[in-house]
Amino acid sequence: MQVFVTGASGWIGSAAVDELLADGHTITALARSDASASALAAKGVTVQRGDLDDLHGIRRGAQDAEAVLHLANKHDFAHPAVSDAAERAAVQTIGDALSGTGRPFLLAAGIAGVVSGRPVTEDDASPAHGPDSARGGSENLALGFVDRDVHSVSLRFAPTVHGLHDHGFLAVLHDVARRTGVSGYVDDGDHRWAAVHRSDAARLVALGLAKAPAGARLHAIAEEGVPTREIAEAIGRVLDLPVASVPAEKAREHFGWISYFFGQDLSATSTTTRRQLGWEPTGPALVEDILTGAYTTNP
Repeated sequence: MQVFVTGASGWIGSAAVDELLADGHTITALARSDASASALAAKGVTVQRGDLDDLHGIRRGAQDAEAVLHLANKHDFAHPAVSDAAERAAVQTIGDALSGTGRPFLLAAGIAGVVSGRPVTEDDASPAHGPDSARGGSENLALGFVDRDVHSVSLRFAPTVHGLHDHGFLAVLHDVARRTGVSGYVDDGDHRWAAVHRSDAARLVALGLAKAPAGARLHAIAEEGVPTREIAEAIGRVLDLPVASVPAEKAREHFGWISYFFGQDLSATSTTTRRQLGWEPTGPALVEDILTGAYTTNP
């Protein structure tokens, strides 16, 4: 299958591309920089230069493909409205391009804000609708294209997709600990974060393309919820730093923007996903990854 991929050189995207190539797919990927273009070309990927603001290029890539995997996001946490607007515009463009074709459209989503007080399941619809909502309401927008004969599938990734040389949320928490001299957690640290290893997340993407029914919400969740206190304790151990509670009212001052996420319970299950796809995670657990140096070993 010819697959058009956005975010192909990113943390999840680069691993997902390897899985898709191994499964025999051919890939055209959107690349913003020379470095990304070179890395993708070295894998045998056809490079299409452009970024999330190049809607004409995104439309062309989607129209020419047999399937689309949309993983790119600006991740501008200081200016979320910018990221949300770009995300919605890209999803709208892809959906319009695929309408009436029955072709697969897989997009990255998350579990934050879906429900509170319990783990998120695949049956839980996102409450985010419209351009002013989280992520521009992109998950519901994409799944709405099922009614226009698009095989849309949501890929909900755990808040931490961890692994060696990850530069995401866990890397930020390590940096905060180094900067402040303490590995902190918010209040009692009983908030839980779902987690998945990068290799398992990438395999889920490939299985989702091959097997997921239209309208499915897939959960890339290996661990339902790791207490944030345990995360902080593991970081403190590898960095040889003290571990301490940070009161919620001081969390923003201590952690910066990531306090919004680290102070939330972001737990989720993947029972339905495992049953639908036959997916079973095999990668290391989150705390194991931290303790074995995934975030302290130089690239």
